[in-house]
Amino acid sequence: MRRTPIVSTVIIACLTASPAPAQDKPRPPDAAALAFFESKIRPVLVKDCYSCHSADTKKGPKGGLLLDTREGLLRGGDSGRAVVPGKPTESLLIKALHGDGVPEMPPKGKLPDEVIADFERWVKMGAPDPRDGKAAVAAGIDIAKGKEFWSFRPVKEPVPPQPDRPIDSFLSAEWEKHGLRPAPEADPRTLVRRLFIDLTGLPPSPDDVDAFVRDPSPAAYERLVDRLLASPRYGERWGRHWLDLARYADSNGKDENLTFHEAHLYRDYVIRSFNADKPFDRFVKEQLAGDLMPAADSRERDELLTATGFLVIGPKVLAERDKPKLRMDVVDEQIDTIGKVFLGLTLGCARCHDHKFDPIPQADYYALAGILMSTRTLNGIKRGNAAVSGWMLRPLGSPEPERVTTARKVYEVRLKKVQDEIKASKAALAVANDKATMRSPASLLGVTVDDTAAKLVGVWKASQYTKPYVGDGYVHDDKAGKGQKSATFTPDLPKPGEYDVLVSYTPGTGRATNVPVTVAFDGGTRTVLVDQTKPPKIDKLFHPVGKFKFKAGTAGSVTITNAGTEGHVIVDAVRFVPVGELAKVPEGQMGVPDEVKAAIAEAEAKLKALEAEEAAIKRAAPPPPRLVMAVQDEAKIEDARINIRGNPHQLGAVVPRGVLRVATVGAGPVMPADQSGRLQLAEWIASPENPLTARVAVNRVWYHLFGRGIVPTVDNFGTPGERPSHPELLDYLATRFVKSGWSQKSLVREIVLSHAYRLSVWADESLLKADPENTLFARANRRRVEAEVIRDAILTVSGQLDLNGGGPVVSHFPEQAIDNNSQGGFNTDPLLTRSVYLPVIRNDIPPLFEVFDFADPDEPHGRRDTTTVSTQALYLMNSTFTNTHAKFAAERLRAEGRDDATRLDRLFRLALGRPPTRAEAEKTTAFLAEYRKAIDSLGTGQKPKDPELAAWQAVCLSVFGCNEFRFIE
Repeated sequence: MRRTPIVSTVIIACLTASPAPAQDKPRPPDAAALAFFESKIRPVLVKDCYSCHSADTKKGPKGGLLLDTREGLLRGGDSGRAVVPGKPTESLLIKALHGDGVPEMPPKGKLPDEVIADFERWVKMGAPDPRDGKAAVAAGIDIAKGKEFWSFRPVKEPVPPQPDRPIDSFLSAEWEKHGLRPAPEADPRTLVRRLFIDLTGLPPSPDDVDAFVRDPSPAAYERLVDRLLASPRYGERWGRHWLDLARYADSNGKDENLTFHEAHLYRDYVIRSFNADKPFDRFVKEQLAGDLMPAADSRERDELLTATGFLVIGPKVLAERDKPKLRMDVVDEQIDTIGKVFLGLTLGCARCHDHKFDPIPQADYYALAGILMSTRTLNGIKRGNAAVSGWMLRPLGSPEPERVTTARKVYEVRLKKVQDEIKASKAALAVANDKATMRSPASLLGVTVDDTAAKLVGVWKASQYTKPYVGDGYVHDDKAGKGQKSATFTPDLPKPGEYDVLVSYTPGTGRATNVPVTVAFDGGTRTVLVDQTKPPKIDKLFHPVGKFKFKAGTAGSVTITNAGTEGHVIVDAVRFVPVGELAKVPEGQMGVPDEVKAAIAEAEAKLKALEAEEAAIKRAAPPPPRLVMAVQDEAKIEDARINIRGNPHQLGAVVPRGVLRVATVGAGPVMPADQSGRLQLAEWIASPENPLTARVAVNRVWYHLFGRGIVPTVDNFGTPGERPSHPELLDYLATRFVKSGWSQKSLVREIVLSHAYRLSVWADESLLKADPENTLFARANRRRVEAEVIRDAILTVSGQLDLNGGGPVVSHFPEQAIDNNSQGGFNTDPLLTRSVYLPVIRNDIPPLFEVFDFADPDEPHGRRDTTTVSTQALYLMNSTFTNTHAKFAAERLRAEGRDDATRLDRLFRLALGRPPTRAEAEKTTAFLAEYRKAIDSLGTGQKPKDPELAAWQAVCLSVFGCNEFRFIE
């Protein structure tokens, strides 16, 4: 039906109980943006641009353009500004990289598409660039001095001001120091909704809210916390946070967006681990080196193998033909991920040079690189193309009995043998068919004059590109010299009479549509126009131009010209066949030698038999082993050599495998000669002595519960990151985390039981003015929930949410099917499972996820962007998904409530966790009356089939679109 505008103007206004947050003020580049510049942009500028466009060039920068400083980049050169921040299409640098209307740069050859895409993304970010003055030159790094930085110092357990309430006492000490009075506690309805969404990602049911409101005692609150921590929904919620860090996806993305059929096994492993409260140190070690850890049985071995999918699941440029570069690019992606996820450091910056900000020399980067170069991530090929690399897949389950293994080997040998024979048979058939298409003039019925015997005027170009043709090839006019070229065919006819005249050409879309063919016969001349874009009618080779009488001998002729034509004009052969003779030869056999016909028949019969044999072998195949994305050590363990400027073809000194010296206490782990060193790396990261791991982990938990980290830059604990607002609280949580056996549930429990977690968002003016960014956590932060929470809440209200999740989600896609999904080929709207189980297709994120700031699965993200843009409201109002579930919700309300007041109360309790206010109820009642009246005024063909359902659907849609639905307070 046609929707009336009152939905957006009346209901959304009255239901907006929480004010929309103001647009974020412009901020300086964050650490992630600067890290992107250091890892993706600066190395390319240094390697490919500085030789011509830096202050150090002998003859001065070409075109007056300096690219070794931010000022020079923005100022530009003789042609104007090189970069317009935020606008790649207006930036001359991007145009030069594409060769779009300006000279292509660098002049030695176009950069790879993925590198150009990085530059475009960088400009869209606002071209973050920390350089000032001359281009920075890496200086020697003092590791000892680097260890003095706060995040590299050992974690020491501080004594809380009040041991019986440690978290609150650390915070209240700061409040008192600044003379702040914290906000009051949130009301019970607000608190229970906050707790449900934070711990499970789902809104509470009306019964849950009512039960808590009736008994808001500390014991009731603790019981609710414990119940939610024990719920399987907890693992789905917190597992999704980890999947953001693990850059989880169900396809590869990049140049070859191939399907990751086995990725779901890693996703389900993560969710199981969170539900089981797997110790975080064990969780770390399993993902980096599970295949090297001992297993009690095959089930545990499968779990450990599955965990290492963490290293495999990242995006890769699989069609990279420079395999040493591809190998190093994969290692770089793994190092960058390990650094951000576990250590809160941007290690990828050190691939090309010493880290520009942190005490991480290039040698330390290649110490880690040796570990991962000794680990096999890439394996085999895809699509039967040696240029497209594959990835590691390992079998699950108990070692097979010898008879099963033998049977599979026999099967694989038999199958390969018959497939090789099929390949050879197809090649033989192709050769025979080629011979059948290359007709000899002498073998054709009648008199045939080939282009080699024609009188050519002008320059004609010989070709054999398109088949079939007569003789050794054909000629064409090269779409040039129009009106200046002709080909005259003169036959030597054995007797006078009437002949069918046929011309031969190869058709195509670029051919001329009006080729003049002039026949000189006994009695005059006639010109016929031939459309060479259409296939010839006889044997797909000859086109009849008419029946003509000729004298014996060479009195007649056929002339083909390119006069008045636009496309290519093809000239191959002309045939003269006595009238009536064409019908005597079967279609497709004209001029095909008998031995060629026999060869085709034999090849076709053999191919058919072989394909039947192949099908029979496959039907009898033993069941294949279950596979999982998992790494394994290389047969050859090796130390890496420094790649000069990050180039794997310019090698420097060998660096022994090892770890970051600045984060190491004592001598550091010893790398075994017969293993990659991943296990030692994992143990070093998961060690209580590592100054970063526990701090980074607890800070992320705090961020997810408060909307801001104690260290706001949750993925960067290095020099460019922000300093902790409460360093003693951070270290207290880190030491408690380790002492609890690295229990994530215990950490979450202690934080949500604190008084600070239960504060209200509503604070007095003095507090807002004294601490506008809420760095001291004296009030709660109003938070926009993630895309998954919005979707799951809509499904919950509509009654359609399916809580049975897990397992494969892209198993029905062939390996290459997702390649074109960047055009929008995967529709998740019909799926009713929780959002964590939806397929994540790189380059084709579902629209709801895209609009509501889903984490880019190409990179680790401990913190998602949170934007407030008009497209979010438009999606919630107009999308098929929200309209469909608004209708389901309306049907549910009608079934559960007899009148408008009951239905509205039920809707608010389901969606917002509270009853409507009197003003909201009055405005909604007025809206329903107005909406029903609007429906009654519509013509017969315009009215919805169920007007009452349509009215309530509009109300549900408006609740889905209100601020309170997508924010927690």
